[in-house]
Amino acid sequence: MPKDWKKPKLTEGEKRKAASDAKKTIARNKKARHDYLIEDTWEAGLVLSGTEVKALRMGRASLIDSWVEVKDGEAWLYGANIPMYAQGSWNNHAPTRKRKLLLHASEIERIGQKVQAKGYTVVPLELYFIGGRAKVEIALAKGKQEWDKRQSLREAQDKREAERAMRAYTKRPNYK
Repeated sequence: MPKDWKKPKLTEGEKRKAASDAKKTIARNKKARHDYLIEDTWEAGLVLSGTEVKALRMGRASLIDSWVEVKDGEAWLYGANIPMYAQGSWNNHAPTRKRKLLLHASEIERIGQKVQAKGYTVVPLELYFIGGRAKVEIALAKGKQEWDKRQSLREAQDKREAERAMRAYTKRPNYK
């Protein structure tokens, strides 16, 4: 590349388009990564009503105690709490109603087969907007035993301590 080459400037419209396409996280299920061993993940669309979308745009949602079920070739999200929209009228939504997930038929079939195996479940990990569309990241997960949880906490703590030690080692003065 020549030295005088410059990156082209973005127009205002291109900047706005890039900003709208960015991932805007609304809710995370931190407990899922602690309680389950995540094996595979998928991104699914959500079928939502107007007041649900407005409530999500306000950044209000909770994925705690929510799960996914596959029934009759369709995937459903249960237990996700999207609070009522404050400016909504008589047609406001129910906060914890079941919501249909939009996935390819082959993905739904694959998830359904894997869930049939003992000990597997599908849990939502994250709820976010991409390009103005609400998406949920779901994961095939296997429940951890209590000792698994302690072991993963211990590994994370050991990793943090090693990083601290490396940082302290690199910051110390170099004496000879």
